[in-house]
Amino acid sequence: MKRVAILISGGGSNMVRLVETMQAEGYAAPVLVASNDPAAGGLAKARALGVAAAAVDHRAFGKDRAAFEAALLEPLLAAEPDILCLAGFMRVLTPDFVRRFEGRMLNIHPSLLPKYPGLHTHARAIAAGDAEAGCTVHEVTAELDAGPILGQGRVPIEPGDDADRLAARVLNVEHRLYPAVLRRYAAGDRTPVLL
Repeated sequence: MKRVAILISGGGSNMVRLVETMQAEGYAAPVLVASNDPAAGGLAKARALGVAAAAVDHRAFGKDRAAFEAALLEPLLAAEPDILCLAGFMRVLTPDFVRRFEGRMLNIHPSLLPKYPGLHTHARAIAAGDAEAGCTVHEVTAELDAGPILGQGRVPIEPGDDADRLAARVLNVEHRLYPAVLRRYAAGDRTPVLL
């Protein structure tokens, strides 16, 4: 069974859905949840679900991303993950870190990539007058939000939507999409999931 580690920065709602589905369905084993923020609410949620949790505070390393990543690698490598899932992990990883997990690292992004890489995706979709928004699960590459797409979920943009309302609806789709993609990915299936 594939071993899965998950990186978070906040409350970890996508992490919780991944862990719950792995535990319920047995398609993979969650072995570690790690965060760059010791105050991340998702760490306590992971422990409550019986998953080991670790924090490496990126602020302690200033602008030295390589030193932060070296410290983050310690608990990660000790957990021996086969797959690394980014679930609301708000740090840009260096090419060296990405190379270490190349071909086995996933990310969920709140837009229909290649549209709107980076931040403020919902506000950008509304401002552009788009008819729909959504989320994408992709393999992580050294280029931000640019790896091969493994799944997308779509929601209509409704009249009167603001970024928060749209984000809440997209998050519901994220909670279905990410486990569906990971289930296939853990089985060696790279066929995109479309919701």
